[in-house]
Amino acid sequence: MAWTSVLFVSLAYLGALFAIAHWADRRAAAGRSVIASPTVYALSLGVYCTTWTFYGSVGRAAGLGVGFLPIYLGPTLLMLLAPLLLRKMLRIAKTQRITSIADFLASRYGRSPLLGGLVALTAVVGVTPYIALQLKAVAVSFDALTGNMGSVTGTDRLLFLDNGFLIAAIMALFAILFGTRQIDAAEHHPGMVAAVAFESLVKLVAFLAVGGFVVWGLHDGPGALFDAARARPDLHRLFAVDTAVEGGAWTTSLILAAAAVLCLPRQFQVTVIENTDERHLNRALWLFPLYLLLINLFVLPVAAAGLLRFGASLDPDLFVLALPLASGADGLALLVFLGGLSAAAGMIVVESVALSTMVCNDLVIPLLLRLRPAALERAADLSPLLLAIRRGAIAVILLLGYLYFRLAGSAYALVSIGLISFAAVAQFAPALIGGLYWTGATRRGALAGVAGGTLVWAYTLLLPSFARSGWLPVSFIEAGPWGVAALRPYALFGLEGFDPLTHALFWSALVNFGLWLGLSLFDHADAAERAQAAAFVEVFERTDAADAPTDGRGVVRVGDLSRLLARYLGPQRAARAFAGDDPDALAGPKRLRLAERLLAGAIGGASARVALASATPGGAVGTAELLRMLDETSHALAHSRALEIKTAELERATDALRAANERLTTLDRLKDEFLSTVTHELRTPLTSIRALSEILHDDPGIEEDQRRAFLAIIIAESERLTRLINEVLDMAKIEAGAMDWAIESLDPARALEQAAAATAGLFQERGVRLDSALPADLPPVRADHDRLVQVVVNLLSNAAKFTPPGGRVTLAAEPGNGAVRISVTDTGPGIAPEHHDAVFDRFRQVGDPMTDKPAGTGLGLAICKGIVEHLGGRIGVDSRPGAGACFWFTLPLLHGPSPGDLSSHR
Repeated sequence: MAWTSVLFVSLAYLGALFAIAHWADRRAAAGRSVIASPTVYALSLGVYCTTWTFYGSVGRAAGLGVGFLPIYLGPTLLMLLAPLLLRKMLRIAKTQRITSIADFLASRYGRSPLLGGLVALTAVVGVTPYIALQLKAVAVSFDALTGNMGSVTGTDRLLFLDNGFLIAAIMALFAILFGTRQIDAAEHHPGMVAAVAFESLVKLVAFLAVGGFVVWGLHDGPGALFDAARARPDLHRLFAVDTAVEGGAWTTSLILAAAAVLCLPRQFQVTVIENTDERHLNRALWLFPLYLLLINLFVLPVAAAGLLRFGASLDPDLFVLALPLASGADGLALLVFLGGLSAAAGMIVVESVALSTMVCNDLVIPLLLRLRPAALERAADLSPLLLAIRRGAIAVILLLGYLYFRLAGSAYALVSIGLISFAAVAQFAPALIGGLYWTGATRRGALAGVAGGTLVWAYTLLLPSFARSGWLPVSFIEAGPWGVAALRPYALFGLEGFDPLTHALFWSALVNFGLWLGLSLFDHADAAERAQAAAFVEVFERTDAADAPTDGRGVVRVGDLSRLLARYLGPQRAARAFAGDDPDALAGPKRLRLAERLLAGAIGGASARVALASATPGGAVGTAELLRMLDETSHALAHSRALEIKTAELERATDALRAANERLTTLDRLKDEFLSTVTHELRTPLTSIRALSEILHDDPGIEEDQRRAFLAIIIAESERLTRLINEVLDMAKIEAGAMDWAIESLDPARALEQAAAATAGLFQERGVRLDSALPADLPPVRADHDRLVQVVVNLLSNAAKFTPPGGRVTLAAEPGNGAVRISVTDTGPGIAPEHHDAVFDRFRQVGDPMTDKPAGTGLGLAICKGIVEHLGGRIGVDSRPGAGACFWFTLPLLHGPSPGDLSSHR
């Protein structure tokens, strides 16, 4: 396909995006914003699916099979927590007028400029490779579409004279036009969001189209395609789940992907900053996971088809584009290219806007406030300067991404570049998530955690990427710096056997979370930190103290605040903020907080605090005054929390009473069930005895053989009735503590041999072999001889009952750990693990596989358990279906602790 045609279509498509963004901005200005729609909001979250998804997922699937899934399962699983986590972040962002993730973290930890700058710098460094990924994907796909298939590098032209630079320039222009139109970064960007939502639809339609073409156009459905792949031994890995989850890569990718949805600047921008209504999250909860499912529906089929068609002769990242091209479907190939262009454009625009806001508000403005405060105070209107800084930041960020792509991008597949960025922004997660729920997290802990984790990430992932690109010697990876093997970045301190990403995540998370938690536990937060911590953690419980009436202490005048706002927001915005107010009137805390919130939307919360404290006339309201105001709020919150603690204690007492009542109700129900079961068990033999006795009474002439049979049944049922009554009495005595015990020192072997002799006839009748493995020198135990025999007879009888003819039962004993362990092992059908505890309950029988109603009352094992535990031992079963069962119990040795001591510690 001619490159001029592809370039023309690309520019036309990008022009359409400009038109959509312009139309959306005009509708928003007219009060009919298109982003006030939950569907548009959910589709805008699709900016998560970049060229990594569009091209790289197929490349990852070609190598790992289903190993590509965690990148999309992570966000899907995170959406399950959205009602708790994301909704809280949305509420905080609105009340605090948050402008970026750097501003979010800085505001949480006492509006710390240092933390905001650190997060902004980390984000720029970490996300630059991700921007390079998008440029690489577009450049490579452009070359492939225009006839350079098979030798595509995307970096074969002179610097700044390739299509990658052209794409970067167009994306920079788009971001500048529609991402920096107003100074207030907390306001929404309807044109940008509308274009991103449209791009989400385009890339989804394009990928579904190529997937359907591959599955039904090139093959006879998914079954035929997968059968052809399975027939190739070298493609078995595509369907091997166990291989995909080996080495920790599956779990690592899952964690990083979930963290990326929260911490990627672009994702935070569309999810939090651009949200216009918290209720829109309800639709995103299911529509965003559905979108991820649909766009990944054909990843594995396309990967399989590409490997069948091209094998190892082509970069798997290009299979999506190469398959329609090789089949003569040029129109479909062009649609695929536009889908990849949409994926790249959406990411680049939103990411650059988010990063430029962070650079301006958290890096440049704090430096200017610190280094050039007098110059800023002399300026009448700084809004043009702020916009220029953001626009320049966009250009610089995209230039850095382009340079990374040209100088290092060829050394990595698309997915590898993306994972480096995911690991970088994951360093924000501990401070971000922990700060939402723990008021004890401090600024120093967050600073140390983010800094430490980022340094480890840079050492274990970023620097090795430079070595693989030729910027550093390869020996840095293979032998470690200065030849120190313990410092090898892929095997730090000798930790080997993991893939580089898992290795980096382990060390960075260990350092990050450890420093954040450790320093926070031993640190003492100041008043500003405590106030902000409470504002974040208790955002749903707090009433807005900013709207409280002023107490008249402030000496700052409204005119002073108006001039300060005009300097950063422009005269018109400042005039609207204090319209109708007397310029000579005292501002008071209420207007001070309003001014701070408005400034926060323009230059970030940390910079707003500095600007407000330093620019008021005569220093009348400095940092100390602001901290006193915040400290009063914190005292009120402390009092409120004390009341909440008292309320919680009352609720706990109520819950305890309720739980006790529920336990009594349960015990009453169990008593009724026990009586009902005992009555049923008694009625069964009595019914049989009565029926047969009536027959013998009513028919004196019954045949002799029949009479004997009936009498034998009556005798057997009477014996069963006697056993049941005795077992019920034993059970009642054990539970009431009224059982007569004759606990003494005894030889366990003698009792075991007696039990074996008593059941020998039963085993002979059943055709089951009984073996004994009793050592001659068993030490004496403390037990009741008759009760011990009763327990062993019961276990042997059960074993005989469940062992089929020809089977074997083994009675064994062995000393150890201050006790004698006695076991009865059979070769019966076995017991499922979920029934191991239940078999010792009263009237609980597991059954056999034929009738599921074994003979017996169901009290035998419960009695055994009561006897053994009273004697100070333990009882249990080891078994699995089809492998027999081993019932065992222990008895304390004569010189061990008393049964009362043991039973009291069970």
